Amino acid sequence: MKVEVLTKTENGNIQKEIITKIKDLINYKNLEPGDKLPSERMLAEKFGVSRSNLREAIQKLEFYGILRSMPQSGTFIENIGVTAINGMLDDILRLDDPDFKSLVETRILLELKIARLAALRRTDRDLEEMRTALDAYNTKVRAGEDAIEEDLLFHLAIAKAAKNSTMNTFMLVITPGIITNFEKYHVCDKNQSLMGIQEHEDIYEAIKNQDPKLAKAKMKVHFKVLYQYCYNI
Repeated sequence: MKVEVLTKTENGNIQKEIITKIKDLINYKNLEPGDKLPSERMLAEKFGVSRSNLREAIQKLEFYGILRSMPQSGTFIENIGVTAINGMLDDILRLDDPDFKSLVETRILLELKIARLAALRRTDRDLEEMRTALDAYNTKVRAGEDAIEEDLLFHLAIAKAAKNSTMNTFMLVITPGIITNFEKYHVCDKNQSLMGIQEHEDIYEAIKNQDPKLAKAKMKVHFKVLYQYCYNI
């Protein structure tokens, strides 16, 4: 069996092509809010694409609130007007992949708020997950190994503790792009990773002690190098 490997650009082009065809289908069939789309199998055959690529496009439109998938029932158009749907689809098709600096800037803005909410809402289970990720990070850094993934897993555990599903989703969306580009842009060096051990501990303790103001302040200290990278200060 031949496995087709697509580049990020090729996959992005396929996604835009599928979204364009879904838009045309909605308009050609005069589909209204609440109407059901044809099955994934039928759409994949009609569009001449794989079901996995079609599913990714549908998931993207779900994320933006245009479609809604219901188990055992199918995929439906959300209850928003056709004019609004067309405008939103046009905007989505114009979107470019965010550059790395934009991802980092978004992460800073999100996590300052997330740290505060996590301190207010965290549970004992959340603390356990943070501690596990933090210990894994500490072990790798002290061994001189790369710990980017462990670092971000700690931050994702904090996002989960904030109990805000939208913020958590945004973190999950931007994290892969950060992981794949962190070393490429040389944002942090090994000394920064060692400093990160204490900075992470400070954030963890503030959240553990349910001190939202201190948690936000310690997160801001942790992001000092990222601030310098984004804003040239």
